[in-house]
Amino acid sequence: MSAKPVTPALKSYIEPYRIDGSKPFHLKAHDTNASGGLHKETGKKIIEANRRRLQELQEKLYAQDRWSLLLIFQGMDAAGKDSAIKAVFDGINPQGCEVTSFKTPSSNELDHDFMWRSTIALPQRGRIGIFNRSYYEECLVVRVHPEILAKQKIPTELVTKDIWRERFEDITAFEKYLARNGTVVLKFFLNVSKEEQRERFLERLEEPAKNWKFSSADISERALWDTYQHAYEDLIKHTSCEEAPWHVVPADRKWFSRVVIGSAIVNALEKLDLHFPTVDGDAKKDFALIREALEKEGPPVEKKAVVTKVAKKKVVKQ
Repeated sequence: MSAKPVTPALKSYIEPYRIDGSKPFHLKAHDTNASGGLHKETGKKIIEANRRRLQELQEKLYAQDRWSLLLIFQGMDAAGKDSAIKAVFDGINPQGCEVTSFKTPSSNELDHDFMWRSTIALPQRGRIGIFNRSYYEECLVVRVHPEILAKQKIPTELVTKDIWRERFEDITAFEKYLARNGTVVLKFFLNVSKEEQRERFLERLEEPAKNWKFSSADISERALWDTYQHAYEDLIKHTSCEEAPWHVVPADRKWFSRVVIGSAIVNALEKLDLHFPTVDGDAKKDFALIREALEKEGPPVEKKAVVTKVAKKKVVKQ
């Protein structure tokens, strides 16, 4: 991907949260309640502007059919992954975008390597693929619950104390391979606080329309909060690279998490120099013949007016 700089208008909503392995990383140093110095109403305007720009870029990405975009969302329960995906991609053409949610592996999936089910869900050229959870669960929930690893049918002699380091290496190599083949990889960890998670769990219990989102297993996992935080820190530290950066997104304020996510996606696509394919001379000659044939079939068709948006200039009073 091009090494163009971050779009200036979006820089402050991306760089503080982008982790590419160039600096030491400590999860506790990242504020879960950050707002980037924005007020909520300003944030909503940025979200909408990013959404409009994303619609334009996605159309060009699809038409050009050269690049693809893989977005990975990770986070603790109730961090806001589902709602962030829904909000950021509101209005995007579903024909060029697909969301894959990874649940407990099936027996068929367990008969393959841990990356297999994610590999077959990768986006085609011209498409955006969204992973709601991903192969990173194999270094998170599987690490926190060793009994899950024991069920994965891996030859005993291959399960050593180095397995997590080895998986980090495998994942990093895989993501670099994708980048070298035209898939832009962006990863988002929605960094929610334990107190905010508690409030969201209570909200799910109190609102009948949200009851379905809650499971007693959520509380069991919450009891392992510190273990998960350590696993996330280790994972992000060892799988961050320039080709596939992590974004540690402040998630206590949902609106600001959407500012960060949308800005990072728009910025990445802006770097690709996306454009609609041009038509060569032979095709244009064919068009002329086709136009002539169509015009002979009936009365002339009145051309529709093209509306051009003109930016409003500010008037300075003397």
